[in-house]
Amino acid sequence: MKRNAIAIARQLRFGARQGHRRSLAAGFAAALVVSMGPVKAQAQAYPAKPVRVIVAFTAGGTTDILARAVSQKLSESLKQPFVIENKTGGGGNTGTEFVVRAPNDGYTLIVNSVGPIAVNQTLYKKLAYDPLSDLVPVVQIADVPNVLVVNPDIPVKTMEEFIAYAKANPGQLNYGSTGIGTSSHLSSFMLSKQVGAETTHIPYKGADALTDLMAGRTQFMFATIPSVIGFVKAGRLRALAVSSARRSRSLPDIPTVAEKGFPGFSAGSWFGFFAPKDTPASVIDVLNKAVNDALPSLEAQMIREGADPVGGTAAQFAKFTRQEYEKWKLIVRESGAVVE
Repeated sequence: MKRNAIAIARQLRFGARQGHRRSLAAGFAAALVVSMGPVKAQAQAYPAKPVRVIVAFTAGGTTDILARAVSQKLSESLKQPFVIENKTGGGGNTGTEFVVRAPNDGYTLIVNSVGPIAVNQTLYKKLAYDPLSDLVPVVQIADVPNVLVVNPDIPVKTMEEFIAYAKANPGQLNYGSTGIGTSSHLSSFMLSKQVGAETTHIPYKGADALTDLMAGRTQFMFATIPSVIGFVKAGRLRALAVSSARRSRSLPDIPTVAEKGFPGFSAGSWFGFFAPKDTPASVIDVLNKAVNDALPSLEAQMIREGADPVGGTAAQFAKFTRQEYEKWKLIVRESGAVVE
């Protein structure tokens, strides 16, 4: 009897311990479910606080104008402020690197362009980051073609006349640009080479290039449509051709360079949203959809200001930026442009 009592007591203690373990396991599982709930909710609720949108160029420029227009729409649709911050310097490298080093939580983004993403890695000897691997393309906002403009005192009214004039006057034509290695510089370099004309590059800082073009100190340049469309309409500059593969909806009567005997010529600016690498795919999806939803309401304004809205998926934009890098890498090396 005594042995039976001892055995029964042991079984009861073992059962109690097993029950306690099952209770602990159940409690842990319940706590895990509860703790995961807010994480899932937080991901679904993005953005849950204001978002910083870095612009690596000065206020009032094309990048800044597009960033502000789209960010305003995102603020309205996503119910959180998308706040523009201009961080300039180094041809766009300062602001770009700031975002590269930012937390990858979706609350620091950048609206960037062809230079910092596709050109500067080849142009600058020392770049502390790789824009193609350290940033995630979110969505392309717009294409902004460059347009070939000349001083009206130059006796040319068409692309054909310009080519003939440039060939007949070797070394007599100067072209301005907004800086060494910029799209305005490299577009003119490409055209001069393909035409077979001897021209001289004069780099400027910002709007001074247009000032000297209108004053007659230079004779031609490629400039973004938004920066010159007002001067073209006022007759202070003459537009001859756009550098994009297709005609711009902002200047539909102006032919492309490719139409005028240079197939494949394509050299313009483009703009889009980027985030730090490893930003959650769910965040990228929210931003991509919001921008695509916003672009139709901005289309008329963008076209009026010289930009062609694009949109599309993040994957399409990633493929496009890689192709642009490969194209501009060759052009920069061929031009010999280098910035220390």
